[in-house]
Amino acid sequence: MKVFELLAIPELAGMKLIAGERGKDHEIQTVNMMDAPDIVHFLKPDVFLVTTAYHFKDHPGMLADLVAAMSERGCAVLGIKTKRFLQEVPAEVLELADRLSFPVIELPLELSLGEIVNHTLRAILDKHAQDLTIALEAHKRFTAIIMKGRGIHPLLQELSKMIQHPVQFIDPKTKGRTGYGQAFSVLESVLPARIPNESWSEPLLFSVLSNRQTYHLFPMYIREKHIGYLAVYGEIERTDHLSALMIEQAINVISFAYMKEQALKQHARSIRNDFFLHFLEGAFSSQEEIINRAAEFSLPNHQAYICAVGKMDETTGTVHPDDVYALIEEEITAQTPHAHFFKKGEHCILLFEAEETVLNPVPSIEAVLRRIQENVSGYFQQTISFGISNLCHTFLQVKNAYKEAADALIHGRMYKKTAFIQAYLTKDVMELLRLIPEDDLKNFYTFALNGFTGLKPEEQQSLFATLSVFLETNCQISETAKRLYVHRNTVVYRIEKCEELLGKRIRDPETNLQLRLALRIKSLIETAG
Repeated sequence: MKVFELLAIPELAGMKLIAGERGKDHEIQTVNMMDAPDIVHFLKPDVFLVTTAYHFKDHPGMLADLVAAMSERGCAVLGIKTKRFLQEVPAEVLELADRLSFPVIELPLELSLGEIVNHTLRAILDKHAQDLTIALEAHKRFTAIIMKGRGIHPLLQELSKMIQHPVQFIDPKTKGRTGYGQAFSVLESVLPARIPNESWSEPLLFSVLSNRQTYHLFPMYIREKHIGYLAVYGEIERTDHLSALMIEQAINVISFAYMKEQALKQHARSIRNDFFLHFLEGAFSSQEEIINRAAEFSLPNHQAYICAVGKMDETTGTVHPDDVYALIEEEITAQTPHAHFFKKGEHCILLFEAEETVLNPVPSIEAVLRRIQENVSGYFQQTISFGISNLCHTFLQVKNAYKEAADALIHGRMYKKTAFIQAYLTKDVMELLRLIPEDDLKNFYTFALNGFTGLKPEEQQSLFATLSVFLETNCQISETAKRLYVHRNTVVYRIEKCEELLGKRIRDPETNLQLRLALRIKSLIETAG
């Protein structure tokens, strides 16, 4: 309780605040009696110390040392029984207490110290019980909201009314916010910089300069896994235990609701994913069965699709692929309604619905994949690459689209690239090349790329990768730089280096064709090896 609440206890009528009125909001957690002159060494913060001042009857000025020591230790209040051993509190002690804003109470003579301690402790316990009762009622109301299926938003509104502060639930991965009001929009930009680390567990209080407002963040965990924050607009005072209790109850109910929701989603995802994997593996007996089952999962057969297959790049990090793919799935579900997420081993599969009236849907899909790459990199400091298929016109053709996307991913990884998006290259030419004897292929490859033989393997690989993408993009410098994530001047330098080694202009039609075939043969030979 607060000091001013202590003075209002009926059983303690007659107590009077004689100094330190500015400290009447000090919180009292416990009570102690002074029975030794060195009691100050045993005092804890937020204590109400009562004394008859027996040890100061001959040296009343020493009370000033006690007041100063109690103030320094964060004690709540000092109660002195006068008219017993000490007729009155010295003026210099009262002046010091006023200066330190440390409350000093004159205790009534007719009450013993034991009675004062008992009444105070009983009042503290009663207040605790009252707070717990209110918190229990709040928990029941929060649970009723969730059990009725109304969701988290009404629960947050109810909590906001109880604590008189706007509140929101924030998902740090998707930056999704559940709540109301614009008070929290600024948090999206400052949140990552304000959080000490992913495992922080204590509430975090900070102010934002841009809007000069204070925010209180309460972390939320399920099975030691961080799921988000309950953000409170404004400061929750340390002594406001009732608000803290209600926030704790809300966090518990939200966490259980979140866990239930995730379990249901996981079950639905598992059924959906099993169907798709069985489809890829050819486990169904008829096309009609596939079409009917696909329709159950909102995958109509008459829809056109483009498939993308992703895989985390090789790193020495400890990030588990499941955590990365969970982030991707959440983002796809929230921001790309016409895309479907699946998982197969170490790969994730994104199936995009495409409008056949759109001449080239690939750029918009690449934009989605780049956004995913940026978010994965920002949240996990991890890179991921994707292969993209050609357009297929029915769901039954998605099996081939998956193979194309997987091959495109493998093709991109051959050049040791990371964080790439590789479109599928038709295999028609490759199939023709396989009809030619291997020795003849090697001779053609060696002749066409003879100028590169004297280079170090790292430089040779870098030039081959740049040359391959340059040819794929029809000799477009800017597009090549974009796909390789390098500056256009770097591309210009590498292409000029290639032309110097070859002694030919790459844009020459015959040279261009020769190099395309040579690089295809190189890929074919390395794959066969």
